[in-house]
Amino acid sequence: MIFDTIAAISTPLGEGAIAIIRLSGDEAFKIADKVFRAPSGKRLAEEKSHTIHYGHIIDPDTEQIVEEVMVSIMRGPKTFTREDVVEINCHGGLVTVNKVLQLVVRNGARIAEPGEFTKRAFLNGRIDLSQAEAVMDLIRAKTDRAMNMALGQMEGRLSKLINKLRQEIIETLAHVEVNIDYPEYDDVEEMTHQMLIEKGTYVKKEIEKLLLTSSQGKILREGLSTVIIGRPNVGKSSLLNSLVQENKAIVTDIPGTTRDVIEEYVNVRGVPLRLVDTAGIRETEDIVERIGVERSRQVLKEADLILLVLNYHEELLDDDLQLFEVTKDMDIIVIVNKTDLSQRIDLEKVKELAGNRPVVTTSLLEEKGIDELEEAISTLFFQGNVQSGDLTYVSNSRHISLLTEAEKAIDDALTGVHSGVPIDIVQIDLTRCWELLGEIIGDAVHESLIDQLFSQFCLGK
Repeated sequence: MIFDTIAAISTPLGEGAIAIIRLSGDEAFKIADKVFRAPSGKRLAEEKSHTIHYGHIIDPDTEQIVEEVMVSIMRGPKTFTREDVVEINCHGGLVTVNKVLQLVVRNGARIAEPGEFTKRAFLNGRIDLSQAEAVMDLIRAKTDRAMNMALGQMEGRLSKLINKLRQEIIETLAHVEVNIDYPEYDDVEEMTHQMLIEKGTYVKKEIEKLLLTSSQGKILREGLSTVIIGRPNVGKSSLLNSLVQENKAIVTDIPGTTRDVIEEYVNVRGVPLRLVDTAGIRETEDIVERIGVERSRQVLKEADLILLVLNYHEELLDDDLQLFEVTKDMDIIVIVNKTDLSQRIDLEKVKELAGNRPVVTTSLLEEKGIDELEEAISTLFFQGNVQSGDLTYVSNSRHISLLTEAEKAIDDALTGVHSGVPIDIVQIDLTRCWELLGEIIGDAVHESLIDQLFSQFCLGK
């Protein structure tokens, strides 16, 4: 494919040691040569591929030096986009970086759309759609495990498995075609039914195995939405600060200090938690606090995990019992805080209310019980640990949805075979499964979906 030449800042905006402006396209070298001057006088188009060169960026209209730079040149197809690529390494800073970008745009480049470099890598056949999506997962990874999962997908682990399943289906479809074209051979029909059952069962089991990883994969990719709830002044903000290891929330002895929802990411044994500290849920006449309480109730409905904090130094109150009632059908961990003070709470009653859900005692003031809490979180969702790194995880909601549909299609095909449905009807369900799996890797996907997916990328990627 032939595209115009695009350019974008590929490093975060702001002050820094280095910033990179990237160009990609057939005229990348030509445009760079208009604004780059090397001490040797040589042009970039004459240099070897995958080399880096010292020089200056100049304004070709005035010959005024704009920046001192190092320029990397890479000829396609051995580049990320499979096009000619130039990367201008200049000093980090808003003014100089934008000045260089304006110069390359003025001399023939176009500002890239969000994710357009990765989109070109996909359209030029360097990566498939699942690998392209993994690029953004890698950028957004909050833990080492999430990063490793994204790297595995970028390397094509999921793609290889999907392609293998599609190959099994296409071979089966070819055999079905033989049966349809030569119906006079009875042994072919018998063999076709047997093959449909064997191949269909194999594909179904592989899809089921992928879907089994989806809950863990989605957690690693998106994080657990974790809400801290409890009456005012039981230690919710102290818990947030202990997990984050920063003073993100105001901690006082005054009930109702937290008036709004505070959100922060935290890594708990490789599990990313999107941790939310809420206003203490209670009846109040304070208008501002009441708004915070209502927001807390809304966040509670959307949570994956609830950390219910109680006070070791106080008896259970009606507000505590109400919180147990509100969260009775949710994944919760009960935290009994302030064990550095004298016991007034009935722990046996707490365990009875918690049922089979974990109860952890802590003294956040003395930093006791945090390890036990982290262990409880890890055990609740991953039985103590995340499965081995060589497992192919499915984490993307789009992939999960397509795999679920593909599983239904292959299930319909198997049901049809067992029920004696004509082979050509079964073929429709098999083809549908093949197409759905193809959408995961971008083999059969609508252009509008591609545009939507890449629009979520950052500008220079």
